[in-house]
Amino acid sequence: MATANPFQKILTALEKPDGGEFGKYYSLPALNDPRIDKLPFSIKILLESAIRNCDEFQVKSKDVEKIIDWENTSPKQVEIPFKPARVLLQDFTGVPAVVDLACMRDAMNNLKGDSNKINPLVPVDLVIDHSVQVDVARSVNAVQANMELEFQRNKERFGFLKWGSNAFHNMLVVPPGSGIVHQVNLEYLGRVVFNTDGLLYPDSVVGTDSHTTMIDGLGVAGWGVGGIEAEATMLGQPMSMVLPGVVGFKLLGKLRDGVTATDLVLTVTQMLRKHGVVGKFVEFYGEGMSELSLADRATIANMSPEYGATMGFFPVDRVTLQYLKLTGRSDDKVALIESYLRANRMFVDYNEPQVERVYSSYLELNLNEVEPCISGPKRPHDRVTLKEMKVDWHACLDNRVGFKGFAVPKESQNKVVEFTFHGTPAQLRHGDVVIAAITSCTNTSNPSVMLGAALVAKKACELGLEVKPWIKTSLAPGSGVVTKYLQKSGLQQYLNQLGFHIVGYGCTTCIGNSGDIDDAVASAITENDIVAAAVLSGNRNFEGRVHPLTRANYLASPPLVVAYALAGTVDIDFETEPIGLGKDGKKIFFRDIWPSNEEVAEVVQSNVLPHMFMATYEAITKGNPMWNQLSVPDGTLYAWDPKSTYIHEPPYFKDMTMSPPGAHGVKNAYCLLNFGDSITTDHISPAGSIHKDSPAAKYLLERGVDRRDFNSYGSRRGNDEIMARGTFANIRLVNKFLKGEVGPKTIHIPTGEKLSVFDAAMRYKSEGHATIILAGAEYGSGSSRDWAAKGPMLLGVKAVIAKSFERIHRSNLVGMGIIPLCFKTGEDADTLGLTGEERYTIDLPSSVGEIKPGQDVTVVTDNGKSFVCTLRFDTEVMDCIMLCFFRIFISLVKFRLLQNSVVFSSLQVELAYFDHGGILQYVIRNLIKS
Repeated sequence: MATANPFQKILTALEKPDGGEFGKYYSLPALNDPRIDKLPFSIKILLESAIRNCDEFQVKSKDVEKIIDWENTSPKQVEIPFKPARVLLQDFTGVPAVVDLACMRDAMNNLKGDSNKINPLVPVDLVIDHSVQVDVARSVNAVQANMELEFQRNKERFGFLKWGSNAFHNMLVVPPGSGIVHQVNLEYLGRVVFNTDGLLYPDSVVGTDSHTTMIDGLGVAGWGVGGIEAEATMLGQPMSMVLPGVVGFKLLGKLRDGVTATDLVLTVTQMLRKHGVVGKFVEFYGEGMSELSLADRATIANMSPEYGATMGFFPVDRVTLQYLKLTGRSDDKVALIESYLRANRMFVDYNEPQVERVYSSYLELNLNEVEPCISGPKRPHDRVTLKEMKVDWHACLDNRVGFKGFAVPKESQNKVVEFTFHGTPAQLRHGDVVIAAITSCTNTSNPSVMLGAALVAKKACELGLEVKPWIKTSLAPGSGVVTKYLQKSGLQQYLNQLGFHIVGYGCTTCIGNSGDIDDAVASAITENDIVAAAVLSGNRNFEGRVHPLTRANYLASPPLVVAYALAGTVDIDFETEPIGLGKDGKKIFFRDIWPSNEEVAEVVQSNVLPHMFMATYEAITKGNPMWNQLSVPDGTLYAWDPKSTYIHEPPYFKDMTMSPPGAHGVKNAYCLLNFGDSITTDHISPAGSIHKDSPAAKYLLERGVDRRDFNSYGSRRGNDEIMARGTFANIRLVNKFLKGEVGPKTIHIPTGEKLSVFDAAMRYKSEGHATIILAGAEYGSGSSRDWAAKGPMLLGVKAVIAKSFERIHRSNLVGMGIIPLCFKTGEDADTLGLTGEERYTIDLPSSVGEIKPGQDVTVVTDNGKSFVCTLRFDTEVMDCIMLCFFRIFISLVKFRLLQNSVVFSSLQVELAYFDHGGILQYVIRNLIKS
């Protein structure tokens, strides 16, 4: 059982310069271990957490030694516990988390009559970034109109979260309209150093959004996790993680004139993807660091999921402290941060000699070599330099369908489609831009690119350039601070003139909330098979994510978004071709509207001021009129409304018996879907808008919801009925059954009918048939992970056979009772001659005691084929989700367990989970028995 902290002897007072003390801290230098000074700063944060939380039960002295000896232990993939300082939720994932907490509270109340025990033990910041659907774009009143519409659509969801803020303690809820979660975290929520009852320690955070990593630019260790892990952490449980390797990324030199932070991040993303950083930390260092603003660093850190790293970390230095003061943190707070980090040797002072740190591998980039660029047309790491864009675009038209191809016949590539837009003749070609969006997710934390975009707009307006009226333009800042400095600079008027009105402060185009394209434009695209383009400043441009009708989607800096909107096409060479004609008929080129770095720096210096940040974030404590007027019920138990289409009690405990179903294989299952490589969780998990012809739309219509009120899958993430229908509903899903056709359909094998995936799954279930999924490599990579496992479980999927799995998704599949199997090396469905039309039997031992981790399992088909797979119950490595959830429920009712209890055995965790049909069922059964 837990004991006193064995490192109590290094608890040291941190004294103030003028007398007294800031508090006490666990001093790393007091350990007198020379290995510590060579550790990467990011690893030191893990070390401090292990020392501070060491109780020889959840965190042990041997875990501390593993981290200190990181240089030798990290290549061995050893496991350590980590207890982050706080948890960050956005409303998309916060709603399911609060739903689960409410269900847990109901279960506790029903079983034990004590529902008040469930409260987050770790501070939880929940930001309602309110996911603005860009229905109103080209309007001066766009913000107010969209906000009113969002409250009208999401009143129930917002009310549920407001109820949660009252029902659960230690949870801060940031009201809608304050900003996007990542930027609010950076500008306001990030503590850098905590002072909890006089104990000082580094801020660290796990969040339910993959781009939680933006906070790494502030020197706060943070990354995205699944909702189940976040809930476990909320309730004080350690995360189990593999001690990561750390890539040292050295930066030299300075960015050239005209090169933006976005150009830098797209370059870094491509380099790191090529290097291979999945599961690793990336830590930036070198003399070039002093040339990067904090906002530049945050832009790079935000893109960690796109280059595949757990986080891209920037240690705290003087630039960090300057940013903290700029954003309204008090002088006393900044003094504490600097004093603590210097005392614990976690601060970088480039004016002092640098200790040479050890990294797992090394990369180097001279900032002077970075060129203007964009990425696309379908992935964030497919970088294209601006000077090569036109050639690359024509290659994409030629190439076969894929990440860099559309297979447009040569004779059709120059096609011109005539249509009428609101009574005016118009034309559309391949590559024409129909959406141009400066989005909130990545770049709007960066004043240099935001004000740079505004300067481009100013120059363009003065020269007489205009944006075609059918291009859907929008500006969604990450926080209200952006509005303040754009208005103070006098530059917002020029963005407005070009149609880039502020539409709101939340997720927009990057998550698919781009709203409808004008009907005339939509018809011109669909009826003529035009490859239309979107240009956005976000970080996600996966096919089908931005808008169903934009097959080409490019990531670009905010100034480039404006430039491409003016050009009206991505089929342009900015060096040699004019963007358009000025008011005097003169050709205007890219160089005529592009501001110099000095121009941008001058505007930033004059207009980005501390009081703007302080004024903006007063709203977090004061709320806003619409939020404050929300009426929510009192009480700790939530009153579930069975008619609600937003909040629904999930069916995890429906028809559950006290006896677990036991280990079970799969008999005569049909294949629901037959996939190739790179099926991401964006393909699987419901995301973006709800298509008018989808099963989810049908469900809503049947319940009296008008099409204009469908909202997004994210907004309805608290309703399992909607989410099940939205699973595998991505319009760019490639299913081998469809013989080249793309879309969310599949074949019902017994009848040969083509049905939606949901309808086919329900037919199989009604007929009493189990289903499986065949897949290629990297199945389940990406974010939005929870519903990528929950959804298939609700559809009746019993197993997934793939070439390889993304780590967290594999664990989540097991967590939902789905068997993960891997083809043997060199084999896949194609090499084995599987069409997917067979029926599949997977024999497993009848007792979990006979199942071994990683054992061979034979799969037999009804046409006589058989092949051997590897069973991916990876129980040699502790499955933190299972362990944490069990500990949560047990701790809540104060049951005592022995450390050698079978439930804590790492060799039994996933198997016990599978034996019970899922983690929640397992926990409830053990809770009742106890």
